[in-house]
Amino acid sequence: MTDTVSPSHPVSYPPSPEFAAQANATADLYAAAEKDSLAFWAEQADRLHWETPYQEVLDWSDAPVAKWFVGGTLNVAYNCVDRHVADGRGDQVAIHWEGEPGDSRDITYSELLADVSRAANAFTALGLVAGDRVAIYMPMIPEAIVSMLACARLGLTHGVIFAGFSSAAVRQRVDDAGARLVITTDGQWRRGKPAPLKAAVDEAVDGAESVEHVLVVNRTGSDVDWVEGRDLWWHDTVTPASPEHTAEAFDSEHPLFILYTSGTTGKPKGILHTSGGYLTQASYTHYNVFDLKRDTDVYWCTADIGWITGHSYIVYGPLSNGATQVVYEGTPNSPDEHRHWNIVEKYGVTIYYTAPTLVRTFMKWGRQIPDAHDLSTIRLLGSVGEPINPEAWRWYREVIGGNSAPIVDTWWQTETGAIMISPLPGVTATKPGSAQTPLPGIAARVVDETKPVELGESGFLVIEKPWPSMLRGIWGDMDRYRDTYWSHFAEQGWYFAGDGARLDEDGDLWVLGRVDDVMNVSGHRISTSEVESALVGHPAVAEAAVVGASDETTGQGIVAFVILREGVENTGEALIKELKAQVATDISPIARPRDLKIVPELPKTRSGKIMRRLLRDVAEGRDLGDTSSLVDPKVFEAIRGS
Repeated sequence: MTDTVSPSHPVSYPPSPEFAAQANATADLYAAAEKDSLAFWAEQADRLHWETPYQEVLDWSDAPVAKWFVGGTLNVAYNCVDRHVADGRGDQVAIHWEGEPGDSRDITYSELLADVSRAANAFTALGLVAGDRVAIYMPMIPEAIVSMLACARLGLTHGVIFAGFSSAAVRQRVDDAGARLVITTDGQWRRGKPAPLKAAVDEAVDGAESVEHVLVVNRTGSDVDWVEGRDLWWHDTVTPASPEHTAEAFDSEHPLFILYTSGTTGKPKGILHTSGGYLTQASYTHYNVFDLKRDTDVYWCTADIGWITGHSYIVYGPLSNGATQVVYEGTPNSPDEHRHWNIVEKYGVTIYYTAPTLVRTFMKWGRQIPDAHDLSTIRLLGSVGEPINPEAWRWYREVIGGNSAPIVDTWWQTETGAIMISPLPGVTATKPGSAQTPLPGIAARVVDETKPVELGESGFLVIEKPWPSMLRGIWGDMDRYRDTYWSHFAEQGWYFAGDGARLDEDGDLWVLGRVDDVMNVSGHRISTSEVESALVGHPAVAEAAVVGASDETTGQGIVAFVILREGVENTGEALIKELKAQVATDISPIARPRDLKIVPELPKTRSGKIMRRLLRDVAEGRDLGDTSSLVDPKVFEAIRGS
């Protein structure tokens, strides 16, 4: 992951003097955080509205569980909506919503407040009280954001489930969280056609003891099955409710949301985030990393609220800063590949935040598509979800950013809650492909097993000190929390991120990706064991091994190797298609293997461990390394002949 210097490809891109002169963040931010990190975080927290002032910035006495802004109370939804209305900005557009079929809505902060208040009143009428859990399984429509904010307003802990997940995945998350209410839609628009959604919920909640109601938004006008007494229409329940509601303040450590992410054991982990610390860092990072000017910027993050990026940089970060933003329901090629750039032109988007997968897709489609549009309003670009390769980085800057917009390549995780490593756009001379340096207030290092690595070396990416938006645990399993994130460097007390990284000769940081068996497919984390479990669940499969192989478009592609049960006939492509469909059904279409090979045996060590490293070499067409530890080194002749 090195870069070269040439007249057309400089090694770094400093901000223009004009950009640096108006930037929100200056180099002084680093100095302030270095001098007194707790005072620095207190200053960031004070950007929010606190009903009761906090008494202590950080209580780390029960490490690795942190308490931030101890004793303080606030309401997250009030900070995201009400206070902007109270400040006289109620007429400002909060959300330019663009539906995939072409319908659109502009929602002001006053209108958003009324909608959130209606939902809060409706949820209260259903008997929900602070501390209850609510599952949200919805596409990118305004009601999804309203639902999240209404939960935050009432102290309900929401668990958003990506609308592409299967009914089995929904049930697992509903049961684990003990959700009393599930909010969904009749269907969602995908590439010009309605796709059912409520049917998956019906299957998921059948027999789910905790679920009392299913609240349904009529999005596509599709026919749905209905359970009287359980199912409720949004337009019959929320729309008629009162638009007046007084927000109640909750403790800074009150649980805000649970978000499930893949784990190496196969069972998704319910990552728990709380209120005050999470909102402080989401707001601080959004304001400084994206250099938000609330009076002039139109911000667009292309993520889905089913993922942490949507939580932090569509809902809580932007709205806490009073941003005007675009929210788009659909896919980037519906009705054609010009859709994103039409939206940029329509709303005058100035800040555009997306994933490297999408950038590579745009490259594949050809620059003639964005070149057909006026993208001159864009002044800053962002990248999220996985490392971005230098070639895509340069294309992004040149073609989308007019060869002038700074790129903030952001590293963070569901677990960290907010951006941890990123350039500051008015300060940093950015390097193609490098996340560069920890943000002010963040203590991130690249280490070997015991100490920081030298310049030019690779190692593990760790966080040395607690940070406000850090996860507070895994829902219902604190032992797993300690074991997963803190056991590797227990002696040093470091949080292990699960990623590898390299320091270059300048001390800049290059994220290398996962060092465990979690694959990163288009920014979505999928564990190898989840996919293997789905494959082995098929009656034809005896054993399966799954690896993530490099993929030009998606970052990693899923490659599966399966052994059939004795006596099962190998029907070739028909069986392969069936097995891929099984994974898509059990987990999500995102997890469908790119390639699947039916093999006579798998490479195993004498202790029975499958050597996935060697399978990855096969999947990526590399020469095999040392195979001496295998029971049968000739196994690869059979695999390659399959």
